Amino acid sequence: MAEGGIGVPVKRAEDLRFLTGRGRYTSDLNLPGQVYGYFLRSVRAHARIDALDISAAMAAPGVVAVFTGDDIKTDGIGSIPCAFAPDKGPMNEPPRPALAQDKVRFVGDLVAMVVAETIDAAKDAAGLITVDYDDLGAVVSPADALAEGAPELHADAPGNVCFQWQLGDKAATDDAFAKADHIVGIDIVNNRKIPNAIEPRAACAAYDPASGAYTLYLASQNPHVARLLLAAFVLKIPEHKLRVVSYDVGGGFGSKIPLYPEEAVITWAAGKIGRPIKWTAERAESFLADTHGRDHETHAELALDDDGNFLGLRVDTKANMGAYLSTFGPMIPTYLYAPLLAGQYKTPAVHCAVTAVFTTTAPVDAERGAGRPEATYVVERLVTKAARQLGLDQAEIRRRNLIAADAFPYQSPVVMTYDSGNYPPLLDEALKRAKVGEFEQRRAAAAAGGKLRGIGFSSYIEACGLAPSAVAGAIGARAGLFEAAEIRFNPTGSVTLFTGTQSQGQGHETCFAQIIAERLGIPLADIDVVQGDTDRGPFGMGTYGSRSLAVGGSAIAKAADKIVAKGKQIAAHLLEAEAQDISFEAGAFKAAGTNRSVTMAEVAFAAYVPHNYPLDKLEPGLDETAFYDPPNFTFPAGCHISEVEIDPETGAVEIVNWVAVDDFGVLINPMIVEGQVHGGIAHGIGQAMLEHCVYDSDSGQLVTGSYMDYAMPRADDLPSFEVATLVTPCPHNPLGVKGCGETGAIAAPAALINAVTDAIGIEDLDMPATREKIWRACRAAHKG
Repeated sequence: MAEGGIGVPVKRAEDLRFLTGRGRYTSDLNLPGQVYGYFLRSVRAHARIDALDISAAMAAPGVVAVFTGDDIKTDGIGSIPCAFAPDKGPMNEPPRPALAQDKVRFVGDLVAMVVAETIDAAKDAAGLITVDYDDLGAVVSPADALAEGAPELHADAPGNVCFQWQLGDKAATDDAFAKADHIVGIDIVNNRKIPNAIEPRAACAAYDPASGAYTLYLASQNPHVARLLLAAFVLKIPEHKLRVVSYDVGGGFGSKIPLYPEEAVITWAAGKIGRPIKWTAERAESFLADTHGRDHETHAELALDDDGNFLGLRVDTKANMGAYLSTFGPMIPTYLYAPLLAGQYKTPAVHCAVTAVFTTTAPVDAERGAGRPEATYVVERLVTKAARQLGLDQAEIRRRNLIAADAFPYQSPVVMTYDSGNYPPLLDEALKRAKVGEFEQRRAAAAAGGKLRGIGFSSYIEACGLAPSAVAGAIGARAGLFEAAEIRFNPTGSVTLFTGTQSQGQGHETCFAQIIAERLGIPLADIDVVQGDTDRGPFGMGTYGSRSLAVGGSAIAKAADKIVAKGKQIAAHLLEAEAQDISFEAGAFKAAGTNRSVTMAEVAFAAYVPHNYPLDKLEPGLDETAFYDPPNFTFPAGCHISEVEIDPETGAVEIVNWVAVDDFGVLINPMIVEGQVHGGIAHGIGQAMLEHCVYDSDSGQLVTGSYMDYAMPRADDLPSFEVATLVTPCPHNPLGVKGCGETGAIAAPAALINAVTDAIGIEDLDMPATREKIWRACRAAHKG
């Protein structure tokens, strides 16, 4: 193992600049001649624009230009595209103009952009624009939107239906229910969330009239995809005429995946006025117009025999897509959701039906976990409810139904083939660490003090490392999902890595350098990681779905293998040996049967200063690029156990214990992994207990439009987490890695709500389980 290589808890190299205020974010950038953009947003949820008067704004001090939907229509600017359409049946895909044309469809929809010399001048001028609206009625939930006579948002989406989709064998599932001894049902609302990255979205665009090229500086999780969509489908220019650059990105959680209309308008407008335009979202704008997450209404049923064996699962979900389709919006409630409903269990028959619905709300897209938390919540709430109704122990009902270790690779009844796993030890280790055998004594002690104590389980599985391209294309993705890496040696032996992924704080610079250190024997200090610039690195698909390590890291490993292969040929020449007799280990090439060796640095120098070099066989230089398109997803899994204590007089909940035992495959940096698990659990606790995006059902106004109304978890809401890992390597990627960034958010909501309902002695409680809800539930359950 190289110093700082794979498996070493190396401190993150990037943290020095983050913690000392030396990070470089999009909003830090200021270009010569820069002006500022400010967007006038709709104050109505659903209305025709009868009149739009910009004359006063145009005459305001400092104003450079005002742009409306008519301007982009005149220039032929395309609709904001969606990158996924489910394969089963048609999808209604109404256009989304970058600036509203004739109609607005949610509060926050873009109506106009003012460009001015200062941001204050732009804001003041935007206030002078007058808009005459003709209200058409709001629908904020799937049930409202599907109701007879509901206002329709789009002419090309009758009844507000985006698509109807299903997965699984309905006949086999119905047959399983017909034979069941017990049927357990549940109704779930998976509450809408607002991602709330610490850095708001930001963009700065410039146009060079000499080359006819645009540069867009953008806080993005996938700059290459942003360039592809913006150039090819919106601006309709050659891709080489658009450069997208993402510097440091302060969190994303999915909200910085999509291409947004603001980015399109700013880029186009920079060309129109011939000056750079900068825009940074205010937090109120982020609440209104960043993509939101979750928002499912689900009825699910589990069929069991008398022994508690699962026979079938059927799920019916209404998924809120918001007012328009976002980049990956339709993928979330389909192929990132239904295939995970099998969970860790050998349920022989599963069927899921999904109706996706347009409403007068912000568009919905990925939010940490993206479909997997929704699926796990359905399954683990049902399993817990079944155990209670059948009088079975929570651990035992799970153990009876877990997929056996010798069943892998395991073909689930809903598409996925799980490549590896060993689930019973995860449950057993969690039980041991959570001291579940002593829980009833702790419950009794709490009761003696007037408190209610409960315990909750969540056994989850995730499909991540989003790929492979062939499968993605078959199910509706409109792009490949490979990843790319270039390893470029400098003559003196240091390395620059160019990667197509994009960090938002996960520690890519450290983990990727560790892979190179391990593979090539290069000190970490000699490795530079470059990301986020479409003109410098190879085309890549960005960072989401825990794909950076499994797909991007594997591309790095493949590029390193190419470096070693060429290095062996160079070393053979230097050592006067045959290439097949050269081995490589710990940064040195050795000739078999001799004590002669050369270092990787010496080989790199020979490649760039080829005085003694096999020029008849090899080109100079040491620079290799690899693309990696995996044959399957990766499948992290684990068991989380949450223990809570509730004060029934106030509804206050204290999370007194949390154990997470996960299988992430091979760990590159255990310290970073633990931090990712902590963050994910905090995210899930936020959804379970605090966070809830609410729209007024009559007006369509966002009620929770600031941190005064939208509750985020704070340090004192969180317990100390006990985190452990067991390892079953992924068999199909060169590193054996899986993924870890989303698992806490996937497992936590079910574990926590199961614990809260166990403490109160009830079966169901909607998220978020606020103090008021818990207080009322306690009064209802214990009124006698």
